[in-house]
Amino acid sequence: MGDCGRVGVAVDFSSCSRKALKWAVDNLLRDGDHLILVTVRPQGHYESGEIQLWETTGSPLIPVSELTDPHIMKKYEVNPDPETLDIITTAARQKQITVIMKIFWGDPREKLCESIDKIPLDCLVIGNRGLGKIKSRAIMGSVSNYVVNNATCPVTVVKSHD
Repeated sequence: MGDCGRVGVAVDFSSCSRKALKWAVDNLLRDGDHLILVTVRPQGHYESGEIQLWETTGSPLIPVSELTDPHIMKKYEVNPDPETLDIITTAARQKQITVIMKIFWGDPREKLCESIDKIPLDCLVIGNRGLGKIKSRAIMGSVSNYVVNNATCPVTVVKSHD
């Protein structure tokens, strides 16, 4: 990819992940870069044979044109919200970046760290719901805290005060 950067953003289509995505678009992405949305779905008993194949390696790379197609997203059991889709389509057009998504199934902490090497990523941006100090360590902060401490690339945590 030459001089192009591979910027990963962990997305679960919550307001926190939209804030992290917006931050990455505004502060990290340059013309020609690749924005990779990394989504982790819960591990489960899926009927789809394709999803069973992808549980260990993750989905194929999904281009932005397919991200905006609800029929294709249903196949992956992902439902991108309109605001996230607007952020990525606007960024792709204005900054001339390539936007793709990769979906993993399993524990978000482990799969986000795995995605860094499997894709591979130059950096990862992740949101944090900004719960209180005690709750943060025990509940939500566990994902971002784990990723910061175990990732093999720079990680930026974007705090949300929703």
